[in-house]
Amino acid sequence: MRALVYHGPGHIAWDTVPDPAVEEATDAVVRVDATTVCGSDLHILRGDLDEVKPGTVLGHEAVGEVMEVGRDVRGLRPGHQVIVSSVSACGRCQACRDGMRGQCRGGGGWILGNQINGTQAEFVRVPFAEHSTHRRPPAIPLDDALLLAETLPTAYEVGVRNGHVGPGDTVVVVGAGPVGLATVVVARLYSPRRIVVVDLSETRLEAAARLGADAVELPGKLIAELSEEPGADVAIEASGEPDGFVLCTRAVRAGGHIANIGTHGRPATLHLESLWRKNVTISTGQVDTSSAPWLLELLRFGRLSVSRLVTHTFGLDRTEHAYEVFSQGATTGALKVALHRE
Repeated sequence: MRALVYHGPGHIAWDTVPDPAVEEATDAVVRVDATTVCGSDLHILRGDLDEVKPGTVLGHEAVGEVMEVGRDVRGLRPGHQVIVSSVSACGRCQACRDGMRGQCRGGGGWILGNQINGTQAEFVRVPFAEHSTHRRPPAIPLDDALLLAETLPTAYEVGVRNGHVGPGDTVVVVGAGPVGLATVVVARLYSPRRIVVVDLSETRLEAAARLGADAVELPGKLIAELSEEPGADVAIEASGEPDGFVLCTRAVRAGGHIANIGTHGRPATLHLESLWRKNVTISTGQVDTSSAPWLLELLRFGRLSVSRLVTHTFGLDRTEHAYEVFSQGATTGALKVALHRE
């Protein structure tokens, strides 16, 4: 088959690699009908994640058709349409039983496109298939379903839920990439008083306004006003940049929450000299994707509108080009890019 292979920092290629096969009794092999490029894939390409070895097929989000299952897989069969979760879950370890699938200690967690071959390929082997896939109803469009593999669950679980967004809150989202914008969409379900989005890209700020942000700005006046009084109830860091985290610490009110979503490849400064007396709660986390079935129902019944998050679509064989377009999103206008089987 053909797949996007990581060959070391700065080097990827659309190569011919062996077809995946069932290796464990809990595996499934899925034909990839759609996949995408994530911000964490860009971190891998830059060499920020040493654990990803050259020769690894990248990608950890997909929608497709089950082709083969292992002997212990009971709930899936060939022909089923599924969403492949970005997180694999053994379903047996204490972390999985506690609902923290991203912290799986039974061989799961974020392994696709990280520790094992991933989804930017024609086919993918999915470990722990019954716990790591979700059935896709025919009524859910391919690209909407693709957002349930990671983007929407991350926005909800790590941003909105960890940040305790509630009715009447002022919410600041720093970083208007795909996950930051998805956070705007999901946060609106909780009736906040105001959602403020901060980004360095005018194009992405315009997208934030279209998706429901009440105010958008380059870092400046609004953040300065919030840092004076009264401050944001919830500040969500979605940029993955050290300066973005510092902005959140400036914007949050006493007693408020900072929820970190962004993937950080560099250290961020924690200014305890100004935070120690503010009773601020800071949360981080790996997405679990346990919320995907609930979010899927919201999509089915029209409570979430996310189609505008996917701005560019390419064939699978143009994955290298998709990386270029996505990495230059501030100028190309790319939010989420989708890669489809031709």
